[in-house]
Amino acid sequence: MDVPVKSKIVFDPLYGFIHLTNLEWEIIHTPFYQRLRWIKQLGFTFYTFPGAEHSRYGHSIGVMFNAHKILQRLGRDVPEPDLFDDKIQSPEKVFHQSIRLAALLHDLGTFMFSHTTEMAYIRYGDTTNEKNGKGIPDDHEHLGSYIIKNTNYPGGITFILKQYHLDPQKISNLVKGIDPNILANQILHSEIDCDRMDYLLRDAHYSGIKYGTYDRDYLLHHFRVATVSGHEVVAINHNALHAVEDFLMARFAWYSQVVRSARGARFDAIAEEICFYMLEKGKIYTYSQLMDMIENNPTKFYTFNDQYFMHQVHTYYSDGTFDKNPRIKDLAFCLLFGHAPRTIKCEEFKQRILNQDEDHIYEKIVKRAQDKIEEIRDILAKKGTEKDWIVEDLPKKNIIFVKSKKKLVKTKTSENLLLERDPAKILMDNGDVKLLGDVENSIISGLQNKFNFVPNVYCSDSAYELLKQEGIITG
Repeated sequence: MDVPVKSKIVFDPLYGFIHLTNLEWEIIHTPFYQRLRWIKQLGFTFYTFPGAEHSRYGHSIGVMFNAHKILQRLGRDVPEPDLFDDKIQSPEKVFHQSIRLAALLHDLGTFMFSHTTEMAYIRYGDTTNEKNGKGIPDDHEHLGSYIIKNTNYPGGITFILKQYHLDPQKISNLVKGIDPNILANQILHSEIDCDRMDYLLRDAHYSGIKYGTYDRDYLLHHFRVATVSGHEVVAINHNALHAVEDFLMARFAWYSQVVRSARGARFDAIAEEICFYMLEKGKIYTYSQLMDMIENNPTKFYTFNDQYFMHQVHTYYSDGTFDKNPRIKDLAFCLLFGHAPRTIKCEEFKQRILNQDEDHIYEKIVKRAQDKIEEIRDILAKKGTEKDWIVEDLPKKNIIFVKSKKKLVKTKTSENLLLERDPAKILMDNGDVKLLGDVENSIISGLQNKFNFVPNVYCSDSAYELLKQEGIITG
């Protein structure tokens, strides 16, 4: 690697030495980025797989490195001596640096234990439903964008970007995947992007579960720039078709067997319930409070991490605050001491492979699951005690290989589906570009409509015994 001798470097367990520009080095050492050291990449998955202790900090650097490698394969990079020279400000250099930064900053607004508590904030909707609000979800993406655009003070992300003559709004747009440049958006947000390329390998490495492995080098080698209706898009050579399929199948298996499995998801579901309760009771930072910290107190915002969440849970468990709600008290006990809840198994809560295009069947199955949950709640309310609780964990997103053609048509933003950001595109031997699902010899063409519906419902030990007595569950 032809870089300055004194360039800043970090050593990554997957990729080896990663070189950083001075700008990136400054950003990494802000309170906003250092906070990511204290946020676990996989939430509470480490309760099941003890090795999964890795953080969003290392993941984000890895995403940046993958974005860099993709740019190199596409020929949209600048020579590395230019990249690491602060005096050079060519359009090509700005583009290269901006893509790296967007990858580096994509998880800047991550919540405690990553996605685990994020849904509680979205459900609570502190700023979403304000009278003068924009109606946008209280999620990590918008919080990260807020950091990028509203920290124009020494040590703030906005301030640093401007010092290096970069537009915070441009970086924010790239982070959210809404930049006018389709190719740039694809690198950062698509079915095969720099984020997924990193977390599949990283999560497999640290958890010890090999579902997420794929041939990264072979896949990268076949990235190409193709032209569709006058626009540059990212495509992958047909020669690497099976590497593409392997990548998508690895992701499907990872989410099905680890992230959404009952063993892997149970403590995350419990943490979400506790977080939502604490938001309702004013016992944890709200989204609007986080926004205020971002603008006025970055050191305090730094504390919004896993340690803060566990401290709050332990404090309220120990000082009697949770005694007012025995269900939450029990859930806190499970979370603090690794006591796994029981998984309710019945016909309505079975994992199923469904068709993305058959909405009526999906809605029917979801309704059956919801009706069963209400039946269980009713039985527990009538015959149980405060110790007899359940936690429902119906999927917020379903596990897919790729989005189906019909779904793409419904949500398209342009007339040509090949100009849509997300779907994987294959460059055929004759120069044509096709959606992966349209390639005849692709296994995915036969699986593109499929998704995995994985509902989970958990309960206390006493509730489990009561439900067995009532014939709701067996075993």
